[in-house]
Amino acid sequence: MNKWFGIAMAAVLGMTLVGCQGAAEAGKEAGEGANAAMDKAGDAVEAGAEKAGEAAEKAGDAAAAAGDAAKTAMGGSDIVDTAVANGSFGTLAALLTEAGLVETLKGDGPFTVFAPTDAAFLKVDAKALEDLKADKAKLGDVLKAHVVAGKVMAADVVKLTEVETLQGSKFPVKVEGEKVMIGDATVSQADVAAKNGVIHVIDTVLMPAK
Repeated sequence: MNKWFGIAMAAVLGMTLVGCQGAAEAGKEAGEGANAAMDKAGDAVEAGAEKAGEAAEKAGDAAAAAGDAAKTAMGGSDIVDTAVANGSFGTLAALLTEAGLVETLKGDGPFTVFAPTDAAFLKVDAKALEDLKADKAKLGDVLKAHVVAGKVMAADVVKLTEVETLQGSKFPVKVEGEKVMIGDATVSQADVAAKNGVIHVIDTVLMPAK
C-alpha cells in the first residue's frame, strides 16, 4: 500500500510542477502581450500627438494667411505709408513733408488722395516747382488740391460731375469709356487701399485756380 501511495504522491507532485510551469509560462506570455499592447498604445498616442501638432500648425498658418488677406483687403497702412511703399510717389512724399501735411494724412480721415506720380511732377516746370518749395503756404494749397474729404472709391468718382478738394478748388470729373479724368489728370490706377482712405493714382499734377 505504501508503494502505491508513493506512486500516487509522485504523480500528484508531477502534475503540480507541470501546472506551475504552465502557469509561469502563461504568465510570462501574458506579460509580454501586455508590454506589446502598451508599446502599441504608446506609439498610437505619439502618432496622434504628432498629427494633432501638424493640424494645429496648419490651422495657425491658415489663420495667419487669413489675417494677412484681411489686412490687405482693408488696407493695413495709412495713406502716407502706402504711398511711400508704392515707390512711385517719392516727390509727393517729400513735398508733403516740406508742407507739414504728413501728420494730417496719417490721421483718422478718411481721405481720398489723387496722387501724382514722380513722372507727373516731371511735367511741372522745374523753376515753378522750386518756387512752390520756397513758398510753404502755396505748396500746401497745391497738395491739398489733391485731397478730398471722405473715402471716395472709383465707383463713386465716376458718378460725380466734379470733386471739391480740401483746398477749396473744384475739378471736373470726365468719364470716357474706361478713361476717368480729374481736371487735366487721367486716373492711371484706382482704389489703392489704405486704412484711413484711398489713393487714386494720376498722371498730372493738379493746379488750383489762383
